[in-house]
Amino acid sequence: MPKPAVINIVNANIPHEQKSDDALIMLFQSGEQAVFRYLVERYQEKVRNIIYSIFNDTDLVDDISQEIFIKVYQALPKFRFESSFYTWVYRISVNKCRDELRKKKVKRFFSFHSFEKTTNLKIENFAVTTFDDENILGVIEDSLKKIPEKFRMPIILKDIDGMSYDEIAEVLDCEVGTVKSRLSRGRTMLKEILMPILV
Repeated sequence: MPKPAVINIVNANIPHEQKSDDALIMLFQSGEQAVFRYLVERYQEKVRNIIYSIFNDTDLVDDISQEIFIKVYQALPKFRFESSFYTWVYRISVNKCRDELRKKKVKRFFSFHSFEKTTNLKIENFAVTTFDDENILGVIEDSLKKIPEKFRMPIILKDIDGMSYDEIAEVLDCEVGTVKSRLSRGRTMLKEILMPILV
């Protein structure tokens, strides 16, 4: 994707917080580093969520999130607009978390925070007379931990974070067909694990 045209995209009459990602990046690359805070504010919760999904440890979220945005800040001058900023940040986040996992040898567990957002499994499909919502989410979280990472990550990115197949392929550095295959297999594995409590 070519670098966006400067005309119109960096409009001085639009407040910074309302500017597009590309406009803020262009301002940053032209010397206005202060606009970086708007990008951080826009994506910090998404980054924090994926860190927690990988480590399942709130104590690690702040430190790793800060390190990720430092890496983003350092790399942003060379951003070439070949992918969306959103996808680019996710790729940096996942790679940083994987580096931390290798260094710390932490078990790779994911949490299922937004189960209602999944396309194939809904809370109303569960025997709610037996489990309250909190218990249901706990069971789902424990079940998701049993799925191998390569099948678990596509579920997190697609069903929870709502990323497209193309975006997930970029983040995981694989083909779209591989993403679809792993997602399908992961969902099947999750359903099989959860089957005893499905209505």
